[in-house]
Amino acid sequence: MASDVDNEDDVAKGIAAFTSLADSSVYVVTAAADGQRAGCLVGFASQCSLEPVRFAVWLSKANHTYRLALGATTLAVHQLPQDRHDLAERFGSLCSDRTDKFSGLPLEEGPEGALVLSDSLTWFVGRIHDRCDGGDHVAFLLDPIAAHAPAPGSAEAGSPLTLHDAGDITAGHPA
Repeated sequence: MASDVDNEDDVAKGIAAFTSLADSSVYVVTAAADGQRAGCLVGFASQCSLEPVRFAVWLSKANHTYRLALGATTLAVHQLPQDRHDLAERFGSLCSDRTDKFSGLPLEEGPEGALVLSDSLTWFVGRIHDRCDGGDHVAFLLDPIAAHAPAPGSAEAGSPLTLHDAGDITAGHPA
């Protein structure tokens, strides 16, 4: 068997093929701290514990939202409706440190000053429990403190926007 060093290209290709089969939701994560607000599109996120319920969102270190989240106590995590590619593009392709991504959007104040997008399909606010450095992204481990979702089968219920739906969006933060 080849060593990992000799096999790096094959491993990279294998992981790319593995992850291309996944089509999980994308999320908009918002942060508010020190009178500032920021938000970004996130593809790396998941529930990671049943008891207690915990959810992790991975923020890029190159992202303005990451820098603001370092000073925040809560983050709001939103699933977008499948027909709101425009919101995904706004939060995925624009830089928060150069533009106000929230301009003109209906917003609500959530628990502990969290910033909630009214046009999201579902959302929750989580208190930051811990952080874990994973390389170019940092996981923010969240303890949910509030959540909103439409009732199953209601007119508001629908499908979330996924990684494949948002695959054409070019990241707006500096590389």
